[in-house]
Amino acid sequence: MRILISGASIAGPVLAYWLARYGFDVTVVERASQLRKTGGHAVDLFRPAMEISAKMGALPQIEALATGTSRLTLYRQGARCPVRVDLTKIVAAASDRHVEIMRDDLSEVYYRAGRDHVEYLFGDCITGISCDGLVTFEHGKPRRFDVVVGADGLHSNVRRLAFGADAGRSRFLGGYLAVHSVPKTLAREGESIAHLGAGRVAMIYTARPLDDARALFLFRRKEQLRYHHRDVLRQKKLLRDAVAGMHPQVDVWLDELDRAPSFYFDSITQLQLDSWSRGRVTLVGDAGYCPGPAVGGSTSIAVLGAYILAGELARSGGDYARAFAGYEQQMADPVRRSRGFAQAMAKSIVPGSTAGVWALTRGAQLVSLLPAGLTRTVAKLNTKGVRLYDSMRFREYSELTRS
Repeated sequence: MRILISGASIAGPVLAYWLARYGFDVTVVERASQLRKTGGHAVDLFRPAMEISAKMGALPQIEALATGTSRLTLYRQGARCPVRVDLTKIVAAASDRHVEIMRDDLSEVYYRAGRDHVEYLFGDCITGISCDGLVTFEHGKPRRFDVVVGADGLHSNVRRLAFGADAGRSRFLGGYLAVHSVPKTLAREGESIAHLGAGRVAMIYTARPLDDARALFLFRRKEQLRYHHRDVLRQKKLLRDAVAGMHPQVDVWLDELDRAPSFYFDSITQLQLDSWSRGRVTLVGDAGYCPGPAVGGSTSIAVLGAYILAGELARSGGDYARAFAGYEQQMADPVRRSRGFAQAMAKSIVPGSTAGVWALTRGAQLVSLLPAGLTRTVAKLNTKGVRLYDSMRFREYSELTRS
């Protein structure tokens, strides 16, 4: 059975790895000319994604590339003294098994895990998908596939081609995320520095594997801003307008914008499709059910979804209609829960008032001061909140793999 995957970021390589393990003939097409090194930001892997990564033999490499950030110095706008937060206790409250890693590093680990058994086509993209499986490409010759999977992110080309008018069903969660590269000398390894004001957050961090540092910004807006997702100049202007003047240190980070080799900007938007399949086409990860960048654990959900989709295709013997039904049934609850969590996080992670800023700052400080065992015990009582991802369970497909 021949399966085409569009996208070589996170979900795509994980799906490709497992499909190849189950004996499928797998091709991955990626628009970029090579694995993307666009800067990006640090992402979190929680228990399900960690366990799946361990099954892939990728966990040692992932842990070796962990950012190692253990401290947060938080400056509340208008306050004289910063607040020091022990991030290891915050993380322990959220998960018993967790790692933070740069997105690009994670993508490369997953790619390397399966590249010897998967065909990768870089520098091309899908332009058409017929109902009988004929796929046309921007550069390559048309080819026929039994299944096509969109793993190409929030702005999925495959979703647009297969879902038409339904492709844009989404909910704006009231904020924006931006990340750009800055010189490593502006940050300290092991420590994040953040400035928090009403409706906006600015942060800087670096990591041992990085040659640079990353400045990350979040800001709130009631209405969506007007810009094209590829109009970088417009995006940089919108970012400056939103966060300039917070603090002299933040302005220094913004001064690096025009020299930055990498830049990312997007709305915090949640996809709300009821189904992720049309005919022989299905979607995985952010392409199908992005809970919202930076607020919903989208990386862990993408890894989980890729593992389950591959397992269901193997379990169904290649009957894609039955496999897609099983996949959507398995993922319905995790996606629903991640959406609810993201909606709550979008409101709280960037407080809209001075009082909210104070409450968030003091809350983080309190958790970092309490004994780790106590915060972990209390957090485990809330499987819909900070323990959402650790509480997710998934079906095993180990017996289906080929040696």
